[in-house]
Amino acid sequence: MANILDIRRRLRSVRNTQQITRAMKMVAAARLRRSQERVFNARPYANQMLTLLGSLAARIEQRAHPLLLARPVEKILLVLLTADRGLCGGFNTNLIRATQDYLVQHHDQQVSLITIGRKGRDFFRKHPVSIRGEHVNLFGRLEFSHAQEVARQIIDLYIRQAVDAVDFIYHESKTVLVQRLTVERYLPIKPMKPPEGGALIDYIYEQPAGQIFDRLLPRYVEIEVYRALLESQAAEFAARMTAMDAATNNAAEMIDSLTLYMNRVRQAAITKEIIEIVSGAAAQ
Repeated sequence: MANILDIRRRLRSVRNTQQITRAMKMVAAARLRRSQERVFNARPYANQMLTLLGSLAARIEQRAHPLLLARPVEKILLVLLTADRGLCGGFNTNLIRATQDYLVQHHDQQVSLITIGRKGRDFFRKHPVSIRGEHVNLFGRLEFSHAQEVARQIIDLYIRQAVDAVDFIYHESKTVLVQRLTVERYLPIKPMKPPEGGALIDYIYEQPAGQIFDRLLPRYVEIEVYRALLESQAAEFAARMTAMDAATNNAAEMIDSLTLYMNRVRQAAITKEIIEIVSGAAAQ
């Protein structure tokens, strides 16, 4: 049976851990709120751009833009979005497992990776997978320029026909408790169609509609990449907040259990001393 000193030392350690997990939960909650605001603020811009592209598509004959051309898929680029740090439950593990399943399902095709996040990069560096690019420490201070950098890279690979398709795998934040693992094809872009029903908005274009359409398609890819980064960031904060909340509750339960155990040990020690005193007195 452990002595009281060892139990008190363990109690002190668990209480310190509980303070850390509670602080990490509060930090994750605050960052989650800001991240969700950024997601909500980006949606109207993306929706308006999609509406504008649909309007342009109705007024022009869509030419063979490189980003719209669909080729037989033999070489796939998979962009994996993981976190840079752990302590967020099964967030990274689920993404890595899903990526492994994806590689098995597409074993007859040539799949290469671009990893965004330290956890995914560190894992697949140890496996025989072609890694075309690595991006770490983006989520600490995520900016639109980071999405532009990733978008330029995948657009360049697709236009040069180094890859025939580009898929993204990431967690989409639905609620604080629910993060949906998503596998989405970003390139080639699906042909833009005019909105069904209702009158088209009569935009006034200073440049030819076809030229604007060609200029907006790469911009559309940048917006979609930025949306995926924001969704992944929000999902990471939600997963970390949930994990730290569970860790804080587990620490509270452990403190109660250790306190009860310490009281039992103390009671047993006191009882033993009383028995020794009474036995000594009776012997005299």
